[in-house]
Amino acid sequence: MLTEKEQLRYQRQLILPEIGMEGQLKLQAAKVLVIGAGGLGCPVLQYLAAAGVGSIGIVDGDTVEETNLQRQILYTSAHVGKHKVQVAKERIEQINPFVKVTSYSTYINEENALELMQSYDVVVDGSDNFATRYLVNDACVLLNKPLVFGSIFKFEGQVSVFNYHDGPTYRCVFPESPDANEVPNCATIGVVASLPGIIGTIQANEVIKIITQQGEVLSGKLMVIDVLSMQVQTFQFNTNPANKKITQLNIQASICSSKGDVINYEKMKQLLQSPSTQLVDVREADEHQLRNIGGLNIPLSTLKDNYKQLDPNTITIVYCAVGMRSKTAMEFLLEKGFREVYSLQRGIMGI
Repeated sequence: MLTEKEQLRYQRQLILPEIGMEGQLKLQAAKVLVIGAGGLGCPVLQYLAAAGVGSIGIVDGDTVEETNLQRQILYTSAHVGKHKVQVAKERIEQINPFVKVTSYSTYINEENALELMQSYDVVVDGSDNFATRYLVNDACVLLNKPLVFGSIFKFEGQVSVFNYHDGPTYRCVFPESPDANEVPNCATIGVVASLPGIIGTIQANEVIKIITQQGEVLSGKLMVIDVLSMQVQTFQFNTNPANKKITQLNIQASICSSKGDVINYEKMKQLLQSPSTQLVDVREADEHQLRNIGGLNIPLSTLKDNYKQLDPNTITIVYCAVGMRSKTAMEFLLEKGFREVYSLQRGIMGI
């Protein structure tokens, strides 16, 4: 049951006939796992906590960076350098002390995905790369968990719900992952600050609908929002039965994920003491000329055609401006069979 304080806190929801005491108790009993505590994860976490979801898990292995603050609204300048999950846990507990928050300071991968998700009722994907999306989707199929998906790109966002009541999966609408070198990210393309808030809030709303069993869930539908024109389109798609026949986590997803390490500048200097270590600047040529810390300049935009200039059997360190492009380059090189690849944390701007 709800305490008097909880009833007062949730009063605006309790007077809604569609939720009421029955729905609020469902929210209190629910367990939701949020993958990623970034642009999407921040509003998802805030609104799920505020709505009274009883148990929330947060999975993210990253730390807060200065460039996150433009859109990741759980964090402040004082949190730069701290683990996102720990800060997010503290902030969520401040928002609602009645919510139990569990933090997992790790990146999700094929080895821990099933264990992390096992005890939760709903999974929310707030990740920023295709490899993780396919991995999380496949794990949800194996565990029969509903997956609330969101993605952002410049001024456009997408939301859908996968694997809900045996409905379509992520692979039913996006059968194949694009090439790693062709995938844009916020560091190279950009994203308007308000977009993650809009998409993340819609994701939180879908979770609330799933838990309370109210409304029409976005299952078999992909909602696409353009915030410049404020046009909203919804595309329908059907289940491909083959995508339900998953027996194990897809190996390709693990190959594409961030299995290389992110290292700080001091660690990089130690590794560079070995003459066999190769250093690569994946920024554009004009950025390299303006300021660099050495190494071969192979822009991320041309890495697909020029990676064979590098030796895959030696230690490779890649860097960029803030650490995002280098992460993408690291994943690409690992996919191509490079033995050991590192990405410089926070890039050249963090030195």
